Amino acid sequence: MAARDYYEVLGVSRDASAEQIKKAYRGLARKHHPDANPGDKTSEAKFKEVQNAYDILSDPEKKARFDQFGSAAFEGFGPAGPRSGASEWAARQAGAGGFENVDLSDIFGPRAGAGQGFGGMGEDAGGGGIFDEIITRMRGGERGGRGRRSQPAPEAAEASLTIPFLTAVRGGETTIELEREPGRRESKVVKIPPGLESGAKIRLKGQGDASGQLDLIITVTVEPHPYFKREGRDLSVEVPITVSEAILGAKVEVPTLDGPKTMTIPAGSSSGQKLRLRGQGVPTSKNHPAGDLYIISKVVVPRSVDEESRRLIEQFAELNPSRPRDGLW
Repeated sequence: MAARDYYEVLGVSRDASAEQIKKAYRGLARKHHPDANPGDKTSEAKFKEVQNAYDILSDPEKKARFDQFGSAAFEGFGPAGPRSGASEWAARQAGAGGFENVDLSDIFGPRAGAGQGFGGMGEDAGGGGIFDEIITRMRGGERGGRGRRSQPAPEAAEASLTIPFLTAVRGGETTIELEREPGRRESKVVKIPPGLESGAKIRLKGQGDASGQLDLIITVTVEPHPYFKREGRDLSVEVPITVSEAILGAKVEVPTLDGPKTMTIPAGSSSGQKLRLRGQGVPTSKNHPAGDLYIISKVVVPRSVDEESRRLIEQFAELNPSRPRDGLW
């Protein structure tokens, strides 16, 4: 089926302004949107046609190309093979029956003149846009006599790396095993900036392949720590304390990134109570200030007590009546 005139699809004149084209598109898109016409294949097809027309006419470069050459400038190559769309367009432009009657200098400039033909277009030839693509496809995916890959080359190689919690928090170095050539593995030292979290990516310039042409992008996974937990720039750690320490208060050792430190547990502390050590969380990095370390007390009750201890606890309860659940629910 021949493609319709994009101006006709949107119902606007060829000299319509960009605002008029947008207004027409919005009205038709609302009218034929699949959500407004569930199950209506005709409306669905019309919506796609309207969308395609607007994609062309809303882009100044594509619009100018369409105004000059019509819809053939944007046609794909159908079941009849790669020559169908291209030769049909060429015949219309040349006014004759075949592509051979077209003067390439009219399209690509004098560089494509006599003596060059199709094969004379070297790597330094100027980009021909859609016309370059048409000739490329007609030659079976070649340009300048050289084979071209149908898909663009990857911009970077990818790898994954799991690092210890403390390395991620404090920064440091670790190694990753790479196979940049088949059958040849090598170790690469990777610098870890402080404060890295799971999902972060590290880019190594020119390390993606043996030629040095590709970058290597490493996605990081951070191992959990046996007792430190992280939330943003802050760290937390549970510190067990005895019943007597909770009631009377005490000085206890607590873990930090720099080793054990002594801090005071205030008298009357309950399980879950938080104490903060400022600046003892994730270290400063670039524009990020250091986080804090939160010590979370966890009262540990003995599993069994002797008779004398039980008597004293019962006496304590009588002397210090408490109703901790009042008002909670």
